[in-house]
Amino acid sequence: MPASRHPDELMEFPCLYEFKVFGETTDSGFYDAVFGAVNRVVAITPEALKVRVSSAGRYQCISVLVQVDNGTQLNGIYAMLRQVDGLSYLL
Repeated sequence: MPASRHPDELMEFPCLYEFKVFGETTDSGFYDAVFGAVNRVVAITPEALKVRVSSAGRYQCISVLVQVDNGTQLNGIYAMLRQVDGLSYLL
C-alpha cells in the first residue's frame, strides 16, 4: 500500500473547497455545530453553508464552501467536523 501524501502535495492552495456533512434532521443543533466546527479553523459566514434535506426528510446534508490556504487548514477542518455530534457521514 502506498504511503499517504499530505494535501499540500496533491492540491494547489489557496483554493475553494466544499465539505459535505451529513446528519439526521431530528438533531436541531447540527447546523450550529457544523458552523462552529469550521469557524474554529477558518472564519466563515452563514452564507458559506447550504442545507439540503433528503427526499424522505430523515437526513440533511450541509455543504460548506470555504477557502483553505494550505493542507493543514484542510485537515484541521476535517478533524473538527469529525467531532460534531450527530455526524452520519463526511465528504
